[in-house]
Amino acid sequence: MIWGRYILTAGLRCCRCRVSSHVKRCYSFLPDDVKSLRAVVNPDISKIRNIGIMAHIDAGKTTTTERMLYYSGYTRALGDVDDGDTVTDFMAQERERGITIQSAAVTFDWKSYRINLIDTPGHVDFTLEVERALRVLDGAVAVFDASAGVEAQTLTVWRQAEKHHVPCVCFLNKMDKPGANLNFSIESIKQKLKANPVLLQIPVGTGKNFSGVVDLLTNQKLIWKLRSSGDDGRMFESKPLDQSHEPELLQEVNEARAALIEQVADLDDEFAELLLTNFSDNFDAVPAIKLQEAVRRLTLARKGVPVLCGSSLRNKGVQPLLDAITAYLPAPNERHHDLVRWYKDDLCALAFKVVHDKQRGPLVFVRIYSGTLKPQTAVHNINRNSTERMSRLLVPFADQLVEIPSMTAGNIALTVGLKQTITGDTIASSKASAAAAARRAHNDGGLGKKRGEDVSVVLSGVEVPDPVFFCTIEPPTMAKQADLENALTCLQREDPSLKVRVDPDSGQTILCGMGELHIEIIHDRIRREYGIETHLGPLQVAYRETILHEVSTTDTLDRTVGERRHVATVELAVRPVDIFSSGGSCEFAFTEELGVQLAAEMKEAVENGVHSSYLQGPLLGYPLLGVSTLIRSVNMEPGTSPAMVSACVSRCMLKALRLAGGQVLEPVMSLEVTVGEEHLSSVLGDLAQRRGTVRDIQSRHDNKVLLAAVPLAETMGYSTVLRTLTSGNATFSLELDTYETMNPQDQNTLLKKLSGLL
Repeated sequence: MIWGRYILTAGLRCCRCRVSSHVKRCYSFLPDDVKSLRAVVNPDISKIRNIGIMAHIDAGKTTTTERMLYYSGYTRALGDVDDGDTVTDFMAQERERGITIQSAAVTFDWKSYRINLIDTPGHVDFTLEVERALRVLDGAVAVFDASAGVEAQTLTVWRQAEKHHVPCVCFLNKMDKPGANLNFSIESIKQKLKANPVLLQIPVGTGKNFSGVVDLLTNQKLIWKLRSSGDDGRMFESKPLDQSHEPELLQEVNEARAALIEQVADLDDEFAELLLTNFSDNFDAVPAIKLQEAVRRLTLARKGVPVLCGSSLRNKGVQPLLDAITAYLPAPNERHHDLVRWYKDDLCALAFKVVHDKQRGPLVFVRIYSGTLKPQTAVHNINRNSTERMSRLLVPFADQLVEIPSMTAGNIALTVGLKQTITGDTIASSKASAAAAARRAHNDGGLGKKRGEDVSVVLSGVEVPDPVFFCTIEPPTMAKQADLENALTCLQREDPSLKVRVDPDSGQTILCGMGELHIEIIHDRIRREYGIETHLGPLQVAYRETILHEVSTTDTLDRTVGERRHVATVELAVRPVDIFSSGGSCEFAFTEELGVQLAAEMKEAVENGVHSSYLQGPLLGYPLLGVSTLIRSVNMEPGTSPAMVSACVSRCMLKALRLAGGQVLEPVMSLEVTVGEEHLSSVLGDLAQRRGTVRDIQSRHDNKVLLAAVPLAETMGYSTVLRTLTSGNATFSLELDTYETMNPQDQNTLLKKLSGLL
C-alpha cells in the first residue's frame, strides 16, 4: 500500500438502486468515502479513549455504535440492524439474526479525541467476547433499555466490568418507547447493580414525545427537531431553558441539579470543599466546568457512574454521549497497570483476540501498554517463549483495515504475521527486554521469581469459562477429516471458549461450547467459511462430579523401565468442600512439613498428578468440582523420575475418589422471562414440567417478569416452545447460576441413559 493521503481513509459509500419494489443499499469501498483520521499514527495519549459498548441483548448497542460512527464522519449512511447493513455486525450470521456475535473494533475521531471502540455481544453464549474486550479497555458505556432498566445480561457484563475495575458511563436508550421510565431505570441501577448513578441529563418529553434532554451541568436544553423519518439527527438545537414558557420543566431541572450538586459533594471531598469555601451562599452558582471535573474524578475512582439518556434509533442524544465519553472516561495513562512500569519505554502489549483472514492468515488484535509497535520487526511472545516476525500493522475499522507505519502506547492495533500468538499472550520487543523488565521487578521487590524471570512480567490473560454443552461433530466423508480438523483449529484460536477433544473410546471428535446458539454458529461458520457440510450429534449437557465422603489412602508404584527402577509411595486425603465457598473449584495443598521438604521439580510433578485427576471424575468421567486434596507424604527411591511420581499420585487419587463415592452435579440456569399477564400461566405450567423453581414474579409496566432457576438439560429448545406458548410475545435470557446435586432418581436415569440402557 502507498503511504499518503489516501491510505488514511477507508469506508462506505451508500447508493440507492431499485430492485423490484425494494430499495437496496449497495456498498463500495473507495478511498475517499470517509473522513480522514487526524494524526492516525500517534495521537497524544491523553486524547485517546479505549472504550467498549456493553449491554443486555437488544438494548441498542450496535445501533448506538452506528450513530457514533455516522456523527463522527466515519460513515456516510446510517446503518440499521434490521436491514443488516451495520458496520460492526459484518458477519453473515450477525446480519441474518440481527445480533452481535463477535466483538468488533472501530477507530474514529470525535472532536479532538481518538476513540477506539469495541462493540460487544449481549447474548450470554458469547460472554467471552465481552470478557476479553473489557480486559484491554479503559472505560465502558453500559447501554440500557429505558423501559426495562437492568436486565439479566446487564448484570453479567457489569460484574465483568467491575472485575477489571473499568469505569463506566450509563446510557438510558430507547427513551422514545411508551414504557420508558427514567426513575425506574435509575432505581434499578441502584438496587441491582449496587452502583451510584449520577444523573447528568433529564429527558424532555416522554414516549413518542421525547424530543431531547436538558444538560444539568450547563442548564442547556438540547432539542432534536426531526422533520421527517429520514432526518439523521446530525443537527440539534441548544439553548438555555426558557423560564417563562417552561416553568414545570425549569422546576424539575432546578431540583435535579440541586440533587446532583449535593450527591457529588457527598462523594468528592475536593468539590465539597470548593462549595463551602467559594459558593456557600449559593451552591447553584458553581461553574459547570468545576462540576464536570468533580464528576470525572468520581467516575475514574468508580465512586459514581454518569447517566445520560436518548434514543439512538431516533437519532437523539448520541452526540452528548460522545462528549461524555471524552469528558468522563479515562485516557490510557490514567489507568494504572503495575507490570507496565517495569518495561519503561520497551514494548509491552497484550494479544486479546485472533481472527482468521483467508488472504492474510491469522490477524491478532493487540493492546499496546508501553513502547512502540512497528511492522517488519521481530517481537517476543513471553507465554510461548518464541520470537515471531510481524509483517504488517493495521488500524481496525470493523471489517475494514488501514495500514500504518507504527503505533504507540495506549492504542489498539491489529497485526499480521504472528502465527503462534493466541488470546492472552504478552508481547515484548525481545527476550532481552522481557528479562530486563523482570530484573527491575525483582529489584523493586514487587514480584516473586519462583517460576523464572519471564513469567513474572506476563500480563494477566483472559479468563475462559468452562463449556456447558457438547456434541459430536463428523465430516461428510473421511477425506474431509483433515479439513475439519484445520477448521476447528482455526476457530479455537479465534474463540477460546470453544473446546475440541477426541473421545478416547469412540475416536469421535467432540465439540464443547457455551450454549445452543454458540454451537449452532460454529456449525454454520464451518459450512460457510470452510465449505464443509458437517453433521452434529445430539446436544448434551456438560455435567460435573463431586465426592460424598472424606477418605485417606496410600498407594505405591514400583516400575522398572530399562535398567532403571522407579519406586514411589504417596499418602493423601480427599474431602468434599462446599461449592459456593470454594467458588466451584478444586483445592490442593501439601502438609506444611512436606511443602518444605519436597524439591520444586517433585512438587510440580505431584501437582500435575492431582490436577489431571480433577479432569475426570470416578462416576461418569465428568470434571470434578468441590474437592479438596491434602498430600501428606511422598516417598521415593533415589533415581525415581518426576513422571513416575506424577503417575503414582494420579493412581492414588483415582483410588481415593472411588472410595469417597461419586455424585453428579448438574448446571442450573438463572432464567428471566418477560411475558404478558395473559400468557403467564402457560409459561409457569411449562416451567413446572422442566423441573424449574420460581424465585420471583415482578411487574414491569404491562408485563410480568418471571425469575426462575431451571436445570440446563431442560432448556434445550426453550426458545421455540416459548414462542409457541406466547405467540411470539415474550423474551427470555439464560445465565449459568450454579451446579446442584441431582436427586437419586434423576441421577439413575442419567446413568442408564449414558450407559445405553434407555
